[in-house]
Amino acid sequence: MLTRAITGFFFIIVLVGSVFLGPIVFTAFFSIVGIGALYEFYSIVKSDEVKPNAVLGLLAAAVLATLSGLHCLGLIPFVKVWAFVPFIALLFIAALYQKSRLPFHDIGFSLLGITYACVPFLFFVGLGFIKGSYNPYIPLGFLIMLWANDTGAYLSGRSFGKHKLFERISPNKTWEGFIGGILLAVVIALNLEHYFGALSKWEWVTMAVIIGVFGTLGDLVESMLKRSLGVKDSGNILPGHGGLLDRFDGLLMAAPLVFFFLLMLS
Repeated sequence: MLTRAITGFFFIIVLVGSVFLGPIVFTAFFSIVGIGALYEFYSIVKSDEVKPNAVLGLLAAAVLATLSGLHCLGLIPFVKVWAFVPFIALLFIAALYQKSRLPFHDIGFSLLGITYACVPFLFFVGLGFIKGSYNPYIPLGFLIMLWANDTGAYLSGRSFGKHKLFERISPNKTWEGFIGGILLAVVIALNLEHYFGALSKWEWVTMAVIIGVFGTLGDLVESMLKRSLGVKDSGNILPGHGGLLDRFDGLLMAAPLVFFFLLMLS
């Protein structure tokens, strides 16, 4: 428990620090986290039947993260981000030379990893630039509401939890915890407009609802992935907390949806 608390404390400091150290550090840090999450994904899905091309997959993700980061920083136009496509094509071409019994399984898991584990972090990076110039308070607000949702769900579930949410996937999650998490995230959101500005009150509250609903679903999806593979944690990079996918599971589904919500309002 002590190890978990210490890791959590420094983990939060690193995340908040990366947001406030400027656009370059923010973009680079979360791009690297996304690539690290992809590495974890490839590590846990690899088996005798499935052999994703981790080298080319990580290379494609690194190129995509670099190009999208340069676009966010205003250094290249968006059209140049598509230069990563040839690296995706290499995944198909390389399979021709590999003696795999199920080559399209390997290609499929290689591409799924990029989409599921890495791309959401690039959308999260995009939140910092959604208003045209870098604003650290939008991604920071996202993280605060994500943590508030987790905390509210935990406290409500322990205090009032009776009705299981998805017992087959996660036996400890309850409808009471789900609702409590959303409510606490909304309470936090109502105060973010006053302290952070950047967005209107209704935009912060809508973000909180999206994070509460899809953050929980993202957690369940990651639990489903681990259960189907028979693993307890996605990695061990964070003592007491597991891996990057374990810690950012709520972000994986919520960040792209929040990004598109704010993009439609821009």
